[in-house]
Amino acid sequence: MSGAGGAAASPSADQPVPSVAVTATRDPVDKSYRRMIRGMDRFAREAPVLAPGAVLRFRLLPRLPGTSMDGIEMKVVGDTLAIPVPVSTDNGFTLARDERAWREDAALVANRRTASMTWRADVRSPGVPDGMRRLGDLRLECRVGMEAGLVSNNAHLFAWLGDLLANPDQVCNDADGRYLFFTDRPVFAVTLHASGRATPAPLRFLYTGGHVQAPDLPWCDCQVLLERSYHAPIWDRAWPDDTLLSFETMDDPPPPGAPAAPGVEPGYTRGQVRALLGPGTAVAFRDGREAWLYPRTDDRRAAEKPEYLVLFDAGGRVVKSRMRR
Repeated sequence: MSGAGGAAASPSADQPVPSVAVTATRDPVDKSYRRMIRGMDRFAREAPVLAPGAVLRFRLLPRLPGTSMDGIEMKVVGDTLAIPVPVSTDNGFTLARDERAWREDAALVANRRTASMTWRADVRSPGVPDGMRRLGDLRLECRVGMEAGLVSNNAHLFAWLGDLLANPDQVCNDADGRYLFFTDRPVFAVTLHASGRATPAPLRFLYTGGHVQAPDLPWCDCQVLLERSYHAPIWDRAWPDDTLLSFETMDDPPPPGAPAAPGVEPGYTRGQVRALLGPGTAVAFRDGREAWLYPRTDDRRAAEKPEYLVLFDAGGRVVKSRMRR
């Protein structure tokens, strides 16, 4: 194999490639086999530095309402071949290298419309505690994901991303890259752990920072995962690769000593919160819950002002709140 896929091995003579006549028209947004191999090549080059000992998988997540994620089947489909790709119960998979699939510019095809799912690289280093993520792994996930062409439709939402999508390094190394990661459960707070310090992440890291509102959701990978979405400081080398991220979910009780927004008590109504803190940036979730964000502004006079986050249940009552200095 030549080019970026040069590391792929040709099948041996006693291991014939499964071959069928494929007559179905491919979905124009099916994932390119060649691009995904390029993503795998990038992982092989950069994992020794960013994530030594890590393994790479890919994962499928729901992107459109009503998408069933049960029983997904997948194949690498070329002009004359169709190679099954096993999908695990968590909708993860690995991709085998195949010379013939590369030559035929094959596509990765699932028994769902490709645009109904969001595709992500999944990089995992050994020794990371359960429920936590390692920043070097996330850095590599972004680079592999962008190289492999996994991001869907964001160029329609962020016009400036049109040029960036062709340059993974700009997306992953720029504070404006806004590459989204997803937790397994609805998230309420992210904490960065490095050099013996635990630092709460700024509110702009949660739920796209409130930049994506209901009219924008159809063009975002986060359409049905907004409450699970977060950013990480993958562009900021002040945070080392071994930085760990921990997550407080919406359903977790507040950890001991966690500061609440001043005067805000569980059970308060939206009107009571508005009277105390003013109107926040409201982020509505599909289950009826809502978060109000009070992030810092770029105004220097507000640089030391605390940030507040308030979570309401589907009935409009405060579940919990948080203050971040």
